[in-house]
Amino acid sequence: MGLTSHKVLALTVLIAVVMMAGTVWLWPRLARKTWQAVLGRIGTLLATQLAVLAALGLVANNYFAFYSSWDDLLGTGDNGPVVIHNKADASGRLLVETIGHASVQGGGAMGREPGQSGEIRKVRIDGAVTRLSTEGYVYLPPQYFQPEYAQKQFPAVIISTGFPGQAENLITRFNYPGAALKLLQAGRMQPTVMVLMRPSPALPQDTECEDIPGGAQSDTYFTKDVPAAIEASFRVSADPQAWAFMGNSTGGYCALKLAMRHPDVFPTAVSLSGYYQAADDPTTGDLYGGSKQRRDEADLMWRLKNLPQPKVSVLLAGTKKGDGDYKRDTEAFIDAARSPMNVSYSMLETGGHNFETWSRLLPSSLEWLSQHLKVPNQAV
Repeated sequence: MGLTSHKVLALTVLIAVVMMAGTVWLWPRLARKTWQAVLGRIGTLLATQLAVLAALGLVANNYFAFYSSWDDLLGTGDNGPVVIHNKADASGRLLVETIGHASVQGGGAMGREPGQSGEIRKVRIDGAVTRLSTEGYVYLPPQYFQPEYAQKQFPAVIISTGFPGQAENLITRFNYPGAALKLLQAGRMQPTVMVLMRPSPALPQDTECEDIPGGAQSDTYFTKDVPAAIEASFRVSADPQAWAFMGNSTGGYCALKLAMRHPDVFPTAVSLSGYYQAADDPTTGDLYGGSKQRRDEADLMWRLKNLPQPKVSVLLAGTKKGDGDYKRDTEAFIDAARSPMNVSYSMLETGGHNFETWSRLLPSSLEWLSQHLKVPNQAV
């Protein structure tokens, strides 16, 4: 029986109920002061608590689609290659703190010098336009420090976590710098500056990358403030063709939405298990000031059907099974997309809405991204 099977859930709930009833029935017999009775009380309490926690865990997993199978939970699933398909047809410099160097997962550090492994810097990005501010990390590839690249500019990608998320997860859980370094060493990715961030600069609110009437202007923060601050502080190209947005979950939704709204800023986007309509819950509040038009414009399917389609290239990556309605919604999005919008997609057979799934999709997604980033008039 599969992890998300209703039979597994029902059996686990039944075991938890039986354990609770058994504990109540046995408790008078275990009330004696002998060491056997004490061990019996400890054992029944532990068994009952484990059974209840297992049942609650399965309920939460089935609702949120964290893991789709036992292999997904245990990390023993298919780790083969991911195939990507194409649909036919004005801020000052940042204060930075160097915190470490990149390493390749499974292979250890590839040298401690920045010219060998690149460098990770912690930054605070203050918005000159929006006055919003958030902390993040910037990964500079090895070439950034090599003499032959001293006069060259680099492409850049903003990478966002899901909500609420922590930017550190993009290093500690995903290891974006290590994945990029490994691809770079294999000749499958060009040297790229990565800006690692969380999706909301106005925590605890989940802004869904919206300009909220009378509230946080997150759309403007990501499309104006962040690029301006990075361009002023690092040797990156200001040409839009050299910029992209990438993210998972909420970050994936932001990547798609900002590219579709601002193709002149982010003509390339990658969405890992991103959804197509903004969340609406207590963490978001009213994102649209009661405006139906603003709500419609934040619905990416509505945009495809009712507005001119933008000239952007996007990659949609996720799973066929295990992540709710992702496959159905993504196929609808692909079917609705038309030229000049260019849609590529990749789907694992199974996988939940979790880091394990996104880590499997990461190398092929970064490789695709690199193929679409261009710094005009210079070789990179």
